[in-house]
Amino acid sequence: MLLRVSGQVSGADVDLSLVMGHALGNGGVPHGQSLIAFVEAVMGDDNGVLANWREQLAEEIGGEGLVDAAAVIAMFNYVDRVADATGIPLDDMLDSTTREIRSHLGIDNFKLAKSG
Repeated sequence: MLLRVSGQVSGADVDLSLVMGHALGNGGVPHGQSLIAFVEAVMGDDNGVLANWREQLAEEIGGEGLVDAAAVIAMFNYVDRVADATGIPLDDMLDSTTREIRSHLGIDNFKLAKSG
């Protein structure tokens, strides 16, 4: 949802299917493919791959950009784990404002797979 709002505010044409690996190119996000690869490396278990992506991303967006990207990944990972662990459901407003994008990206399928 934040990426969608950021795109709307900045006037960028962001293809949110980038986060699911379905967009062509960068999905309208500068360095989008590299950022996605970095997220996957952070969440993975191969330290060599992580080191390579960390170095490549630092070359592309600079050290401060790399720190910002890592901080965003950490925060989203933390918030998601806390919400999952405590069973926090989406509130009505968030449910209604994200319904279309969740459907488009197939995000609700993750919940079904988790509970099944």
